[in-house]
Amino acid sequence: MSVKQWGITPPISTAPSTEQENALNTALIDELKHQNLFESSAESERRIKVLDDLQRIATEFVKKVSLAKHMNEKMANEAGGKIFTYGSYRLGVYGPGSDIDTLLVVPKHVSRENFFQDLEPMLREREEITELASVPDAYVPIIKFKYFDISIDLIFARLSVPKVPRSLELSDNNLLKGVEERCILSLNGTRVTDQILQLVPNRAVFKHALRAVKFWAQRRAIYANVIGFPGGVAWAMMVARICQLYPNAVSSVIVAKFFRILHQWNWPQPILLKPIEDGPLQVRIWNPKLYPSDKAHRMPIITPAYPSMCATHNITPSTQAIILSEMVRAGEIADQIMVGSVGWSALFQKHDFFHRYKHYLMITAASKTAEGQLKWSGLVESKLRHLVTRLELVEAIALAHPFNKGFDKIHNCKSEEEAHQLASGISLDVASQSADLERLAADANGQTENEDEKDEKNIYPVYTTTFYIGLELEKKKGQPIKKLDISWPAQEFYELCKKWERYDETQVNVFIKNTRNVNLPDEVFEPGEEKPKSSKKRSLNDAGNNNETMKRQKISTA
Repeated sequence: MSVKQWGITPPISTAPSTEQENALNTALIDELKHQNLFESSAESERRIKVLDDLQRIATEFVKKVSLAKHMNEKMANEAGGKIFTYGSYRLGVYGPGSDIDTLLVVPKHVSRENFFQDLEPMLREREEITELASVPDAYVPIIKFKYFDISIDLIFARLSVPKVPRSLELSDNNLLKGVEERCILSLNGTRVTDQILQLVPNRAVFKHALRAVKFWAQRRAIYANVIGFPGGVAWAMMVARICQLYPNAVSSVIVAKFFRILHQWNWPQPILLKPIEDGPLQVRIWNPKLYPSDKAHRMPIITPAYPSMCATHNITPSTQAIILSEMVRAGEIADQIMVGSVGWSALFQKHDFFHRYKHYLMITAASKTAEGQLKWSGLVESKLRHLVTRLELVEAIALAHPFNKGFDKIHNCKSEEEAHQLASGISLDVASQSADLERLAADANGQTENEDEKDEKNIYPVYTTTFYIGLELEKKKGQPIKKLDISWPAQEFYELCKKWERYDETQVNVFIKNTRNVNLPDEVFEPGEEKPKSSKKRSLNDAGNNNETMKRQKISTA
């Protein structure tokens, strides 16, 4: 009797789970519940209601645009428009507070301009929608908002068809004909998610295993595509591949095998859930034999939906080393869990990033407005991996480890000069606090404060987002560490950021400082967390001028 093959190779094992594995699986699910990764049925029903409301708004929006473009009532009603989901919600691995990634698919006569000029005002006028912010100049334009306090990220795709009925599915590759490239990217969010679910032997096993792996990756701070770590879809594809190799295993076994197999994986051999397929478009498909840039991918994980792309092209030598070392650590813990030596909570211990290194770079993006900072900090964050790759070329640096998120603050300066100095990287004693940039930007949207009001309050706010890179320095026996000069990587990074089309040196700035672990600011530690302490036994060289110092340069805000 032949065994069904899931994926591109036969399974490693089709053995059913043992009694012990089932018990460990129950313990895993209990731990995930203990970690509050599942939301209540009432909350899930609220999400369904929100999506139903969004569907009604989408239909009304398409009808409104259709009528404005002189279609008759019947044609306007039939034009349709449909809301799809993708990401963690569509995969079924969302939890309390998770956002819902949504995609609005419209017929050919509804434009991107309509999305912002007509739909955005329709959303703004609804009292249940708050904190709305749009990003029309992004490559994949997006409207972000909260609907009954549920965060929604809404993107847009226009098909080359006259109507989009509610019955439409996106699996047909021919739907991509005549569609612009950024709309194909938007559509593939849903198409990839659907394919992943179709390519796993048991969806329930996959979902529980993915919840565990995603939570582990988040706890270990190796979850962030933009920074150079795998994002949600890449982790999902990795878990799906292990499910294919052990089609009858329970989630506990999948999680344990996940770390061992992927650490020993013959990178850069790609992870594929199915053979790469051709399609009806003249578009680029991932092919390392044809494209040198594809050949350079270090840990390629390839999306199953046409046109296939690499979901992990941002991974650098440093982030690859960090991912693999975390997998070794997790594999050793998982081995202990599987023999009953420790519980699942050991796997989910918090990262030690701010204790791991002696030296850190602080990369700070600064702006005068919350809305400007939201965009500027996003731009700076997207360039961080380029700084990492340049730091990797510095002879004295063995590893450049980026932290996977930034820390937002608002600084209330008392004068224009003080604000200018702080935004230039000069340390000042001003009132500062953590900030929710998205909420502040949404609150400020459409509201303008005149200069007289600002002067009356005597407050000149500066918004900052600080990112961290931990540095592991090369250790050479018998050779003192030379002064570390990072002026070249820093200057290249600054120039890259300044190429932003909306860069204005009077409004935004970015600067780099170095710090030791003992001088890290309070906000990077959790309440009650012990901070690094300076070593009592240090040689004169360690404490004196021979200490590693890094040149710092600034982009002027003058």
